[in-house]
Amino acid sequence: MDDPQEAQAKVQAVKRVHTAELMRKANVVGVGVGVRYRGGLHTGEIALVVMVSRKVPPAQLAPQDVIPSILDGVPVDVQEVGKLSAQS
Repeated sequence: MDDPQEAQAKVQAVKRVHTAELMRKANVVGVGVGVRYRGGLHTGEIALVVMVSRKVPPAQLAPQDVIPSILDGVPVDVQEVGKLSAQS
C-alpha cells in the first residue's frame, strides 16, 4: 500500500470488520488505526493498532486470545497502553 490515503482507508475497513472480535480477546482495551512500532521506533507503516492493558507472550495466551500479526492483508500492531478509564 504505497498511497497513504488508500492504506488508511483499507485499515479503517478492516477495523470496522474486526473490532468486535478483537475486543473479546484477553487484555484488549481498544482498537484503532495508527502507525506501527518496532523496537520502540515507528516504522511509518499504517497499521491496525490493538491496544492491550499488558503484553503477554502468545505462548501464554489461550489460542482464541492470540492477536494475529496480519488481518485481511493489513499489519496489526499490538501496543501496551495499560488500563483505560473515562476522564471527566
